[in-house]
Amino acid sequence: MRSAKMITVAAGFVLSASLSLAATAGDYGPLKVQDTSIGKVLADANGMTLYTYDKDHPGVSNCSDECAEYWPPVTAEAGDMEAGELSLVKRADGTMQWAAKGMPLYTYVNDKKPGDVTGDKKNDVWHVAHPE
Repeated sequence: MRSAKMITVAAGFVLSASLSLAATAGDYGPLKVQDTSIGKVLADANGMTLYTYDKDHPGVSNCSDECAEYWPPVTAEAGDMEAGELSLVKRADGTMQWAAKGMPLYTYVNDKKPGDVTGDKKNDVWHVAHPE
């Protein structure tokens, strides 16, 4: 009886450990992966496509004022923590913004429904954010 109990405990530990590993692979916290006409892209919780900006640098957002009106930053809620593939960037105004591979993430005002990718390659400086 004792060996059966030990095997059950060991099996439970292995299952728990593998579930933990599975949860971290491709973890995008509050964001998700969305299917679009150009393939899979990162999206916000509502399925709206996320973009990166060539004029940003890892950990630095250079889109503010009028730029941010057209390309709203994907801001983090108070208490949000970095998750899997995502990090947080502090914007000049003090708000926190989600980033992928260190690059700040934005939505685009002309995308009207989940899966739209109308901002891709806009002005040759905006690009959809792809999952790993």
